[in-house]
Amino acid sequence: MSSSRKVVIVTGASQGIGAGLVQAFRDRDFRVIANSRSIKPSADPDVLAIAGDISDRAVAQRIIEEGLARFGRIDSLVNNAGIFTAKPFTQFDADDYANNVAINLTGFFHITQLAIEQMEKQGAGHVVTITTSLTDHAIDGVPSVLASLTKGGLNAATKSLAIEYAKRGIRVNAVSPGVIRTPMHAQETHEWLAALHPVGRLGEISDVTQAVLFLESAGFVTGEILHVDGGQSAGH
Repeated sequence: MSSSRKVVIVTGASQGIGAGLVQAFRDRDFRVIANSRSIKPSADPDVLAIAGDISDRAVAQRIIEEGLARFGRIDSLVNNAGIFTAKPFTQFDADDYANNVAINLTGFFHITQLAIEQMEKQGAGHVVTITTSLTDHAIDGVPSVLASLTKGGLNAATKSLAIEYAKRGIRVNAVSPGVIRTPMHAQETHEWLAALHPVGRLGEISDVTQAVLFLESAGFVTGEILHVDGGQSAGH
C-alpha cells in the first residue's frame, strides 16, 4: 500500500522510551513499524508490530520488507533498542560483552544499513539513534565501560554516516540522554539517580520524544549528538 503519509521504524518499541516514541510519532500522524523481542500486535492499523531480536539480520530484513509491503515507504528510523549493563569492568563476562555488542552495535548495523538503502531509493530519509550521555561524561559510581564502548561507537557512526549521506538527502543524528524515568529503574533508586544530574531530577520519556521529534523536523541538522541529560555532559 503506497501512501504520502510518512513512515518511521522504532526499535525497542514495546515499553519505556520506545513505547513513548511510537505514541509521539502516531500523534504526528506517522505510520509506525514497531519492533522489539516481545512486542504484541497492535489494534491500530497504522502501527505494524514486528517481533524479533534486532541483532538478527533476518529480523531487520523482515522489518523493512513487511513495512514496505504494508505502508509503501520508509522515511525515518529511530534506533532505540539497547541495553545497559552496570558492572565493574573486571566483572563483565563473555555473555555481557556479547549481549551489549549484539543489541547496541550489531542491531544498529543491520537495520540502519537496510533502512538507508531504502531511503537512498526514495531520495530522502532520517536516522536517529538513542545513545547515552555517559559516553561523554563518565560518572563516579556508575560503571559504564560496555555502554561507552558500544554507544560511543554509535555516536561516532552517527557523524560518519551524516557526512557520507549528506548530499543524498539522508540526515543522521543521535539523542544522548541522561537517566530517564522508566520501569527499568526501581522507585527506591530515583532520588540517587536524580542527584546525578545538575538540574536535580530524572529525565522523563517526553524529554526524549520531544528531542527526537525536534530532530525529525529540523531539516538543516545532521551529524548532531543532542544531549538530553539535565546538564550531565556540561560537567559537575
